[in-house]
Amino acid sequence: MRSTSRAEDGARNGPRAGDAPGWGPEAIMRFKDILVQLDSSAQSASRLRLAADLARRHEAHLTGLLVVDVMTPMLMAGDGGGGAVLGDLLEEMRQDALAAAAKVEAGFRETLRREGLAGEWRLVEGFAPSQVAMQARYADLLILGQPDPEGALTNAAAVLEQALFASGRPVLVVPFAGDFVSIGQNILVGWNAGREAARALADALPLLAAARSVTVFSINPAGGEDGHGEEPGADIALHLARHGVRVSVERTEARGIEPGDILLNQAADTMADLLVVGAYGHSRLREMVLGGVTRTLVRQMTLPVLMAH
Repeated sequence: MRSTSRAEDGARNGPRAGDAPGWGPEAIMRFKDILVQLDSSAQSASRLRLAADLARRHEAHLTGLLVVDVMTPMLMAGDGGGGAVLGDLLEEMRQDALAAAAKVEAGFRETLRREGLAGEWRLVEGFAPSQVAMQARYADLLILGQPDPEGALTNAAAVLEQALFASGRPVLVVPFAGDFVSIGQNILVGWNAGREAARALADALPLLAAARSVTVFSINPAGGEDGHGEEPGADIALHLARHGVRVSVERTEARGIEPGDILLNQAADTMADLLVVGAYGHSRLREMVLGGVTRTLVRQMTLPVLMAH
């Protein structure tokens, strides 16, 4: 059985952008340094359009990153061969990748020129997951693409996991299918009162403060000091209101349904254009494994998702 309630005192009636000095988007640090990972795919072009829109709105420096990593895909595919043959094949793949990268670079530079944006092109070679995570540490926001949900384990999946757990930065994941030119007008926040959710919400403040509508949504919230408090969602709503965010709080009781599915359904019902959630995972041997909600969202996302760990 699903039920919904709202905690509105102090949140919906809180200060709006422009109501008084010190409130609204101007009072919050904007994303001033945005990093977008690019490649030669059609999905990459969609990511670049979204990244350019965010950079323009936040007056940010936009960096286009392309990592030439020919060894990892080969290892994941299990290709073998003699040393000389393998070396020749890798060099051929490298040259092909560099040629493709030159076309991506030309498109990126044309986007900067057309949109009047400050930015730079960054081409690196090496292990893509580590390179992307390292480069992201020097940006306010990293934009990645969703790994192909129909594909097997891919380099893109490894890049996403490493970025989430090793970069220390929020990651905006753009769906594999669809074209998302602009985001942040109607934002849904998945809130469980945990550390990761708090981190994601804080990282998303530049977007939340500029949004027309923000809904903090809790699933099966537990009360008490180890949960959401006396009224689930009320405290975080007041916190956001102090930042000039107009926010509503909703909660639902839905046992036996995957929380990730509930979040995606709520996003569709409210016509949200961005979902903000904490990313969960644990270490198994040397492999990072995404937790249940995060795994569901990564596989089934229908809208851009901002995640932080």
